[in-house]
Amino acid sequence: MFLNCFYGKNCEPLLIMEEQIKSVFDLQQKYKFELRKTDAKTRIGKLRQLKQALENAKEEIFAALKSDLRKNRFETAVTELFFTYAEIDHAIKKLRSWMKPKSVGRTMSNLFASNKIYYEPKGVCLIIAPWNYPLQLIMSPLISAIAAGNCVILKPSELSAATAAVINKLISNTFDAKEIACFEGDAEVSTALLKLPFDHIFFTGSTAIGKVVMEAAAKNLSSVTLELGGKSPAIVDETCDLQKAAEKIAWGKLVNAGQTCIAPDYVLIKDNLLADFVAHYEKAVKKMFFDEVGINKNDYAKIINVKQFLRLNKLIEEALRDGAILALGGKSDEKDLTITPTLLTSVAVGSSIMQEEIFGPILPVITYNNIQEAIDLVNRKEKPLALYIFSGNKQNQNKIITETSAGGSCVNDVLVHIGNPNLPFGGVNNSGIGSCHGIFGFKTFSHERAVVFQSKLGLTKMIYPPYEKKMNLLKWLKKLM
Repeated sequence: MFLNCFYGKNCEPLLIMEEQIKSVFDLQQKYKFELRKTDAKTRIGKLRQLKQALENAKEEIFAALKSDLRKNRFETAVTELFFTYAEIDHAIKKLRSWMKPKSVGRTMSNLFASNKIYYEPKGVCLIIAPWNYPLQLIMSPLISAIAAGNCVILKPSELSAATAAVINKLISNTFDAKEIACFEGDAEVSTALLKLPFDHIFFTGSTAIGKVVMEAAAKNLSSVTLELGGKSPAIVDETCDLQKAAEKIAWGKLVNAGQTCIAPDYVLIKDNLLADFVAHYEKAVKKMFFDEVGINKNDYAKIINVKQFLRLNKLIEEALRDGAILALGGKSDEKDLTITPTLLTSVAVGSSIMQEEIFGPILPVITYNNIQEAIDLVNRKEKPLALYIFSGNKQNQNKIITETSAGGSCVNDVLVHIGNPNLPFGGVNNSGIGSCHGIFGFKTFSHERAVVFQSKLGLTKMIYPPYEKKMNLLKWLKKLM
């Protein structure tokens, strides 16, 4: 609703766009003081409004995601819409308890005082979302921001333009811009937004752009949450159910055509299991995504655009040139932006495909001789957003968990940790900063404020000057503090 002139013929696009953004930002800066006073009942009402708006727009959402990513209606329902409904329902159920000030223990300095943590809204927040799950990854942080009592400006990805338009319409029809607003557009819009002194910025996307966002935020000392990505490994040992492991890895890798930030990025497998794993993986892929004719495009998403399609094909070509073996797939159709599920073995650790996040339906497989070798390879890389372990051996499971670092992990499964709002979701270092979902998302968009209600019997007067006559107190205080 604010960018009509931005796309018009008779206006100065950049200047007008920046003025519109600044106007909305100023409105929200004023309104945040009213919004911070809202109670749980009011915020729950807003969450219910959002859920109803999503339900009303569900057919538009299905159509938009079909257009942007060729997502099947079922896949959109499960991974985008129902996921968002569940997050809203969880927040509605828990919000009253989240908002209550939490009592904490006392120390000598406030022995008779009441000590509490209050959760106050951060203020005006910016949410920049990616294109791969364009509904889920903008709505999830928005739910947390609303629950915490914030004003919000949303910036959906221009690469998933159809979904961005639906989100803009939905938000504009549901909320006043002084509380929640949405701006569509390209990198110029993001750049204009990042110039402003937001109280918090929540960004989901690539590590490279995450660094740009953090640098911009630093100029205004805005706090940030960065949900990034990285190369998430799946470690498979000889004690797992190999058929189930291959099936789960295939699903986790190929849902949304591999364009998932926590998709298994590569597999580390015991050398004597390789041939059987390849056979099981191929069988699972054909069962899920092929019919009598070939790849079933009704169930298999497309690559987002030509740029990403060409990048992925280049990764395959370079891997094969470096000695990798094409064990499955490798076919592509630029017209339909489709790359068939591809499995590569004998992949060189130094090849390009092992240096950057793949973000597509290509799975490199690397063999190891012992579990320590696999752990060492993971630890030579940046900390991943997810790490998956397929093992029936408790000792191996614990060894991998304790000797590696990752944003989150599943043992004998993939992806499912993101679906539990009782667990924090987020990266570590290169794969992200901060966490979201459930109480963790509420806290992300809240400031935890320490408040001490001192009693008439406070003992702090004991340490007031003059100090000369109080030196004997030091030994006693040292024991108490």
